Amino acid sequence: MPHANASLTERGRLRLARCVVDDKWPLRRAADRFQVSPTTAKRWADRYRTDGAAGMTDRSSRPHHSPNRTPHPIERRVLHLRRSKRLGPVRIGWRLSLPASTCHAILRRARAARLSHLDRATAEPIRRYEHDRPGDLIHIDIKKLGNIPDGGGWRTQGRAAGSHNKQRTTPKRKNSHPVIGYAYLHTALDDHSRLAYTEILADEAKETAAGFWRRAHAWFAGHGITITRVLTDNGSCYKSRLWHQTNAELGVTVKKTRPYRPQTNGKAERFHRTLTDEWAYAKANTSENARRKALPRFPHTYNHHRHHTAIGGPPADRVPNLSGQNI
Repeated sequence: MPHANASLTERGRLRLARCVVDDKWPLRRAADRFQVSPTTAKRWADRYRTDGAAGMTDRSSRPHHSPNRTPHPIERRVLHLRRSKRLGPVRIGWRLSLPASTCHAILRRARAARLSHLDRATAEPIRRYEHDRPGDLIHIDIKKLGNIPDGGGWRTQGRAAGSHNKQRTTPKRKNSHPVIGYAYLHTALDDHSRLAYTEILADEAKETAAGFWRRAHAWFAGHGITITRVLTDNGSCYKSRLWHQTNAELGVTVKKTRPYRPQTNGKAERFHRTLTDEWAYAKANTSENARRKALPRFPHTYNHHRHHTAIGGPPADRVPNLSGQNI
């Protein structure tokens, strides 16, 4: 397609060239007729003689030779640092004494993936996927949180109190200190809509996980979502016979992530990060009860009102006919 400032379209160039070559018009007369310079008229006439009508298209303006281009050995060093150290153009340029713009041009020319698109552990490009309909796949994951002692943890009492609470949480000897314990966030999240259901429970035993899944399944069904598959990691509660029997009764297909590949369940992992940032650690609570009282408010805000950057709005917008959407 001709550029925005071109005087002639491809059809106009062909008409001009045919007037000069086929009809034997003088160059100046053809240039005056099509309101271009004689030099331009000669260029299109010469291309028509050589390539015919196919020569009327724009050609690349890239030079045939680039004598000032960065040498290939230096380009290989730039790409090696990107792969091995996962550095950006500024830090690569500092190491190699090159301008950051040069390093950026090399990375773009090699079509190197952005650092944000690479897995932190393996440096492999992240493969993103999304199922087409709500309920096609539900992600389930468990997040372990230390309970807050009465009076507050280290965020309110300082590091010394936090160290003392850590010893109480994991005592070295039996019955040496009162055990504060942990809370377990069980979450079920829809792959397509990111609609989430979460509960804070006492453990991650197979009976607890199965009971949570039955309640979550009923919650999604109440929102008009029919679940066909569920994805979990390889935790013991999800490998139990009870878990498979529960899903067989519910008519749900069980899927597992690959070992040592938590990225497959990344949507649930990311939800837990958001949950801890915006609920668990959003304020310095002085007791576990105070933190737990604030939990029911967050899932509603997340599902109905919080803008989700990956989907361009709240998760409820992706679920048709969802009741309570504007509450």
